[in-house]
Amino acid sequence: MSQPAQQPELIWQGIRLEAQELAEREPALASFYHASILNHQSLADTVSYHLASLLDSQALPAMSLREVFSQAMQADPSIELSLCRDIEAYCERDPACNQYLMPLLYFKGFQALQSYRFAHWLWQRERRCLALYLQNRISQTFGVDIHPAAKIGCGIMIDHATGVVIGETAVVGDEVSMLHAVSLGGSGNTKGDRHPKVGRGVLISAGAKILGNITIGDYAKIGAGSVVLDSVPAHSTVVGVPAKVVGRARSSTPARDMNHSIDD
Repeated sequence: MSQPAQQPELIWQGIRLEAQELAEREPALASFYHASILNHQSLADTVSYHLASLLDSQALPAMSLREVFSQAMQADPSIELSLCRDIEAYCERDPACNQYLMPLLYFKGFQALQSYRFAHWLWQRERRCLALYLQNRISQTFGVDIHPAAKIGCGIMIDHATGVVIGETAVVGDEVSMLHAVSLGGSGNTKGDRHPKVGRGVLISAGAKILGNITIGDYAKIGAGSVVLDSVPAHSTVVGVPAKVVGRARSSTPARDMNHSIDD
């Protein structure tokens, strides 16, 4: 795997080279690599085609979805930049990921996150019926439920991803890593701002539930299976039900290091 690239064009060149090599190595999948990657002229074309194919339905077929996705990427270049940062995050933090194309083609956490980015774009432009429809299709297809109004940064890795739930008023900062069955939920039936605000570089381990309008400080670490009901200071480690501070995170970048041991 090459070093993380900063420009979408470099990411795209790497993906094409990988797809060409894999198509030659495994003839049974050659048509898949051509249809998904090699027949397209840009990363934006590939992303819009592949995600639309995965989210295809009778009510809203892939062709129509692809038009929406392409429109979004043309109107908002930050979508493509964010997905490139996300690809780099997977390559940097997931030991099972050794190619740029792997998140795009095979990792449902990445696929759900990029699909959310299109739903969020629609939500911001008051196309909320379509955004909510897309949220439902993402949940059905990938097992990941992200409200289109949630605000999520870039450089995000959602590993394995099954059962992840992110609520309407949740905020997730840049460079966050989370694993399967994580919930950023509310703590009652009140309306308004009711979901967690997660800072930069936070590591949220498998099965953690963070509930209510609380703040998770930058570079904090949330232990697996914890239920977090109170705000968490920056650079601290919390574990338990309910979660308590058990020490300061040994790493200054826990989301990058992906070390899930308890710090004390």
